[in-house]
Amino acid sequence: MHRPPTVEAQVAAELAETRPGLLAGYAAELPGARAAVLTRLWRALAHEPLPWVTRRARGVSGLGLRLADGRTLHGPHADPYATDAYVTLVHLDGVPYDDPARLMTDLAVPHAADFAAELGHSAASLALSRAGRPEHPKEWPEQDWEWEQRVVDGHPFHPNCRSRPGFSVAEQLAYGPEHGPVVELATVPVPREECLVTGAWPADGGRLLIPVHPWQAAHVLKVRGAGVRAAHPLMSLRTLALPDGPHVKTALSTRLTSSVRDISEYSIGASAILSSFAEDLAARTDGLLHVTRTLGAVTAHSPDLAAVLRESPAQYAAPGEHVLPVAALATTDLPDSPAWLAGFTRLALTVGLRLLELGVALEAHGQNLLVVLSATGDPLRLVYRDLADIRISPARLTRHGITPPDLTGRLVTDDENTLRRKLFGSLVAGALAGTAGSGIALRGALEAAVGDLPRTPDLTALCTDPLPAKALTLMRLSPGTPGDQWFALPHPLRWDPVLEHDTSDQ
Repeated sequence: MHRPPTVEAQVAAELAETRPGLLAGYAAELPGARAAVLTRLWRALAHEPLPWVTRRARGVSGLGLRLADGRTLHGPHADPYATDAYVTLVHLDGVPYDDPARLMTDLAVPHAADFAAELGHSAASLALSRAGRPEHPKEWPEQDWEWEQRVVDGHPFHPNCRSRPGFSVAEQLAYGPEHGPVVELATVPVPREECLVTGAWPADGGRLLIPVHPWQAAHVLKVRGAGVRAAHPLMSLRTLALPDGPHVKTALSTRLTSSVRDISEYSIGASAILSSFAEDLAARTDGLLHVTRTLGAVTAHSPDLAAVLRESPAQYAAPGEHVLPVAALATTDLPDSPAWLAGFTRLALTVGLRLLELGVALEAHGQNLLVVLSATGDPLRLVYRDLADIRISPARLTRHGITPPDLTGRLVTDDENTLRRKLFGSLVAGALAGTAGSGIALRGALEAAVGDLPRTPDLTALCTDPLPAKALTLMRLSPGTPGDQWFALPHPLRWDPVLEHDTSDQ
């Protein structure tokens, strides 16, 4: 039977036409890219509550999984906080697999075929990203967008860390931040009466000028914009740094990692209220946190044609200081120092828990959360951007004498479990774990930091309750289940890879 070409082969064929000089580098990067995606997938298989994994047994030789159909899957012990690509091979009923897409295809569980295609995109795009990244000087960059473009591998724990289906090779090279491109960002004029707008927004007479990503213009809107401006893409790809400083978030109606990157009317309508509220709340952190202000937001009553204009985080760095996304810390040597990692962990938890106590749970993952460093690399304070998915507790705010913002909908909840999951899952299981790079390093940083923090019920829950994390693979394999799904990771304060020999049933 004739098999269609793999995604890896398709990318190679497009490279031969588009950028033949990258072919050798792409081929050389493929094994490492497969291992990076396989490592992330193995973490999910080892820890997420997948209904077709019936038993997990840990022994001297590694981890064994019993599947519902009687097959067995064997691989190394799975550090839930590791970011290095340490899984190069797993065995399904004795057959070796080094390709995550082929493994998922042969697992043949419900919805495996679609997920396998995404895994194939992820590995191939990651190899392309690594092959095409520009050489970075040893000196730290001066521009905020330069820090963003150093993050090549994407999400540290999601198997779809670099999945970009719908993007050709030429489009990945032209728009992917890790390739260092300059993107020509056009605007589409829309009559003011057909728009919802908050804050100040550029206009041409009676028409508002909505910035549109060129991919969106070509593939979704089928329009040609005007007034092209050169902009630098940031980590999220659809957010770009404008030449005069501000950042603009555009709609990008395709699935990157897990989510379709459009912009809801709800978030546009709430943006001004949220920005003002967050600015006031940040003032209660004794200067340890700044929140980038939303300057304006607009939608043509369509998630496919909308934009948000925000301050650059660079606004909050003094001369000689650097501000960078937490995800970019892994491109420096700073996290290699246990003392530095403990200090950064102490700062991040101080701010996150303080805001949670007041009544706001940040989604403080490595993209939304930024750190201001001194000229010598000391963590000084934090900057937070993108308020679209925080959680707000009116009851907690009221308890502290703070008037809740005039908002309803998904952002508002008093459920303690929801609030803690939002912060702990993004900050500890996300940003801090990704910075630490291993369970041992994360445990050491937490042990050094938590003793200095105020004793609150939230801190107690963080130290004693199971640590929540999004079940990223389960969510991709459950397309009919809306919203986030969660699971409990082995707690970093109690997890020890040397002693991990227990078995568990599901």
